[in-house]
Amino acid sequence: MRQVQIGDGSPAQGHQTAEKVGGAWVQVSRLGMPLVNEVVIGLKDKDRFNASKPSGDAQFLTYVSNPTLPALISAIFSPGSNVAPTNFPRTDLLNVFLAGIQGVNRPANLVLSEMLRLNTETAPTAIGMQNKLGLAFGDAAGFPNGRRPIDDVVDISLVAVMGGLCVANGTGNTLGLNTVPGTSLSSTCTSTSVPLGNTALNIHDAVDQARVPFLNRFPFLSTPTPGSGTPAPTQTP
Repeated sequence: MRQVQIGDGSPAQGHQTAEKVGGAWVQVSRLGMPLVNEVVIGLKDKDRFNASKPSGDAQFLTYVSNPTLPALISAIFSPGSNVAPTNFPRTDLLNVFLAGIQGVNRPANLVLSEMLRLNTETAPTAIGMQNKLGLAFGDAAGFPNGRRPIDDVVDISLVAVMGGLCVANGTGNTLGLNTVPGTSLSSTCTSTSVPLGNTALNIHDAVDQARVPFLNRFPFLSTPTPGSGTPAPTQTP
């Protein structure tokens, strides 16, 4: 948007004549990985994050390596006991949000930055075989390797933040989550650092997807439900 927008007390006749805009165009929002600005970046830095470039994301690293959301979830749903993962710094989340997963969607010339990465060399999973929880359940063509309509990014993010990827990483560091490339950061990202254990893989928001089925052709998403109460036109898959 423009830096300056001024209301005109006596606008001229015509459409959109009640304001004057000027100054440079400035970035006011970033859309990359889902839920980063909403639940990862702290309140005091949300505007700074939205106005920044991905190449400068090292300044927000602490929000990812030491997130507050797991502790809040633990306090709300398990008061009196800690069910938040204990592998600090959270190298699992640093890989997902800033580096990409080793062997899945990590680029060769890596710069730690928040962005939605897609490895186009990964063969797509047939619709009938897709898992809405993506990589955490063995579907490497799903989120966080890109984002398909079927991918339930809220559930996947809850699974990740509560340690589900460390459970999947196992004792053999299967997903390469114990370290972060280009840094000296490391942690023990295994089920031993996840108080919930395998239960972390089953966390969900109790909202199931697709009351209206997806289409089998572009744009795949059905017509949105109108806000006026008028039924949406029927689309045949």
